[in-house]
Amino acid sequence: MSLVRLLLVCSLLALAGCASAGGAHWVELAGTRYQVEVAQDDASRARGLMFRDHLEAGHGMLFIHDRQEPQAYWMKNTRIALDILYFDNARRLVSQQRDVPPCSAGDACPPYPSFKPARYVLELNAGQAAKLKLEDGVELTFGPGIVSGD
Repeated sequence: MSLVRLLLVCSLLALAGCASAGGAHWVELAGTRYQVEVAQDDASRARGLMFRDHLEAGHGMLFIHDRQEPQAYWMKNTRIALDILYFDNARRLVSQQRDVPPCSAGDACPPYPSFKPARYVLELNAGQAAKLKLEDGVELTFGPGIVSGD
């Protein structure tokens, strides 16, 4: 009987670990918390928010790059308008691209550059930057479980 209990406890712990690794991540920006999906490898960064018809309010995607350098994002196969926010190593906002429209032109979609070196990129529904009255220099806070690679 104790072996059954041990297996049950181990199973529950494993499930809890899977649930926490699965996407219960958040960031906080200008006093507002957003649930985020984290794109930390080449494949997830390349796919981003492509082919989605909706991004739930209060949600976004956090892209973590290996190093701080000029970034440029595009909206290839992206169906929702976004704010693209660029942050440096210190997680300070260094550049903003607001109300970026969807693009269905494939490789002809224009790039939206950071203008300054950035390491982290946060994509939110269009209009969030204006709603928060974001100014360059504001800090992005990571919730527990987001590995920044520092």
